[in-house]
Amino acid sequence: MHGLVNKTMKRKYILFIICSFFLGGVSAQTLEQARTLFTKGDYEQAKPVFQKYAKSQPSNGNYSYWYGVCCLKTGEPEEAVKYLETAVKRRVAGGQLYLGQAYNDTYRFEDAVNCFEEYIADLSKRKRSTEEAEALLEKSKADLRMLKGVEDVCIIDSFVVDKANFLSAYKISEESGKLFTFNEFFQTEGDHPGTVYETEIGNKIYYSEKGERGNLDIFSKNKLLNEWSNGRPLPGSINESGNANYPFVLSDGVTIYYATDGEGLGGYDIFVTRYNTNTDSYLTPENVGMPFNSPYNDYMYVIDEFNNLGWFASDRYQPEGKVCVYAFIPASSKQVYNYESMDKNKLIKLAQLHSIRDTWTNESLVADARKRLQETMQEKTEIKKRHEFEFVIDDRNIYHYAADFRSPQAKAQFRNYLQLNRACGRTPWSCHRSGRHRGRRPRPIFACQPERKKQNGSGYTRFGKTSATVGKRSRPYCYPSAEIRKANH
Repeated sequence: MHGLVNKTMKRKYILFIICSFFLGGVSAQTLEQARTLFTKGDYEQAKPVFQKYAKSQPSNGNYSYWYGVCCLKTGEPEEAVKYLETAVKRRVAGGQLYLGQAYNDTYRFEDAVNCFEEYIADLSKRKRSTEEAEALLEKSKADLRMLKGVEDVCIIDSFVVDKANFLSAYKISEESGKLFTFNEFFQTEGDHPGTVYETEIGNKIYYSEKGERGNLDIFSKNKLLNEWSNGRPLPGSINESGNANYPFVLSDGVTIYYATDGEGLGGYDIFVTRYNTNTDSYLTPENVGMPFNSPYNDYMYVIDEFNNLGWFASDRYQPEGKVCVYAFIPASSKQVYNYESMDKNKLIKLAQLHSIRDTWTNESLVADARKRLQETMQEKTEIKKRHEFEFVIDDRNIYHYAADFRSPQAKAQFRNYLQLNRACGRTPWSCHRSGRHRGRRPRPIFACQPERKKQNGSGYTRFGKTSATVGKRSRPYCYPSAEIRKANH
């Protein structure tokens, strides 16, 4: 009986080990397991074992190398530097390649350049390929040039939000247009990373979806009468490399900000370009530089000219699934810090946006901007709480204020309705409940109803005419809801 119990316990233990292995995510237990995982690129699971060995034997170059690479590959470049420096001192093969990358990710670009140059020299002596190292060297040189031009910008606030609905943090004025996710605007489903920008008058959109290259490209559509035109990829070099997404156009109609992962500091970088009407194309895009861009993903750069506030998003220093949305004061002209005279560590912190308070050089400007930001956010909150009306478009869409109308024709009819309502002396919103809508929310109709007499068999006369006379007074009618709904499609 005792032997049977032992066998049962043994089977349970073996089953537990097997299940733990196949459920995934089990960290390595031995150095050999960690090395196997390291070779497969599973740095997260190999990391704990290498950490234990590297800290217990800090002078061991191999342990430091393995742990340093794992830190670099799992988003801890600061931690990686110390251990990779030890690996390079111990002349571990390949140490310089990763140390240069760790320097670059921590904004130590001069150190990165020196490290890659030494590595290339060593490779050349051994007649090894230098192609990868030379590409990294050129990138570090470009990043160093960018560090020498860090913009002096005042970041007034930041908000950590879910990546899935980060656009909800952008509280921009109606005069600056509207932002949508691709699925929200086009009423689609699925995992689509594209965003849509709609101009303030609703007659043009800029959006991102997969193009002929298989990558995300930026397209535009114009409103033609009641329909959108076919999508047209933006001309010029905007869509030439990598994925292009997150478009925003200034009120001038020619300046566009967007993000691409084709080139730059790393991940998505923000670029700006302008449309050339003479050539029907866009000028060569320019990287907006630091601190807006970083080795991480930076995108959705927006300038609210009406409120004099700027916005952009970044996943720097954020866990998976989270992003930080920064609000800043747009500058009329770009001012940069003096690289030669500034303390390098201070400059790096400013470039990294280590602390937004470090950017506050004028407390008065900050206070005014934060007040504008607070008022804007409060206004958006009040609008959500206090709808002007409810206009049912379909089962999924209900409009609550005039700016919701996408069609310029529908907007014009809506404005005419307001004027006629004032002429009628009637309350702004009349609602009715038909049998079809009984039990549901009131369905508004856009019409003055001073009398119930039918006209021309349709219930309402055409806009610009008057109804039949009741007594001695003629009353105007405006468009019924069906006509405005039709004009809006």
